[in-house]
Amino acid sequence: PRYVADTPLPSCAYVPGRTKRPADTPASRTPSPADWQACRPYLRGIDLFNHGYYWEAHESWEAVWVAAGRHGRTADFLKGLIKLTAAFVTARQGRAIGVARHARRAHELFRALAVDLDPPAVMMGLSLEQLLQEAARVADAPEVVVNTCDVPVLRVTHFVMRLDTGVSPH
Repeated sequence: PRYVADTPLPSCAYVPGRTKRPADTPASRTPSPADWQACRPYLRGIDLFNHGYYWEAHESWEAVWVAAGRHGRTADFLKGLIKLTAAFVTARQGRAIGVARHARRAHELFRALAVDLDPPAVMMGLSLEQLLQEAARVADAPEVVVNTCDVPVLRVTHFVMRLDTGVSPH
């Protein structure tokens, strides 16, 4: 699924040290993490992640994380997404140790958030249980996602983020 369908995906995913860095695109407005359903940079990050643009998703979520003040539950959730995505950027660079480190940190952040929530724990429309499972899978077997194949875009995981808009957001 695409959540911000009116914005095209890049022609090539950026892999630090391997591909040319794209020009920065200035944000059209300040993101609003409190109103995640209307937060285009947040939703754009999900689209980018789901299509294998991990660095670009990281950048999009980092803007929302900064807008969230870098502290608190929302910021910790966004930081978890950023760390999970960093694991996949690192997988494209061929660094299994870095993959495991980033995935473990994402798992720690998601686990701390899930403790206070009743199942099914959902934050900003995403299932914490699914995020926890993916972070644990990647942390335990980072070599499974490492792929330095020289293609413009590569999804290194089958995991897809799907928004659950039927559950009240936290």
